[in-house]
Amino acid sequence: MNISRLSRLAAVGAVTFTAIAASTVPASAHSDKIVYLPNGRGYMKFYDNGDVFEVCDTKADGHGVTGQLWAKNQITQNGSTVFTLKDGGDKGCDKKAYDIGKLHTYSMQVEWDGDRVWHFSEWFNE
Repeated sequence: MNISRLSRLAAVGAVTFTAIAASTVPASAHSDKIVYLPNGRGYMKFYDNGDVFEVCDTKADGHGVTGQLWAKNQITQNGSTVFTLKDGGDKGCDKKAYDIGKLHTYSMQVEWDGDRVWHFSEWFNE
C-alpha cells in the first residue's frame, strides 16, 4: 500500500470518527427560550427542563402581561393557540406546565396589556 492511499484512508477514518462522535452529543444542553417586553415590563420564558412556561409582569404600572403559546403542525403547517397565561396584580410569576414534542413547532408571544403590542419568539421544539 502506498503512502498516498494510506493518507486518504486515515483522512476518511478521521472524518468518520468525528461524524460519529458529533452525532452522539446532544444538540443543545440548554434550550430555554425567552421573549422580553421593552422597558423591562416583563417576559415569557420556556424552561426546557420540565417543559414549564412562565409569564412575568415585572413593573407595578397598573397593567398586566399576557403570554400565549402557539403550535404549528409540522405536516399541515396549520397553527393555533395552545394556551394563554396572564400575570399582574400579584406577587410572583404565573407558570404552566405543557409537554411539547416533535410533531409541532411552537412560538411564544407576549404583550403588555397597556399597549397590546405582541413580541414573538422564534419557532422551536424538542
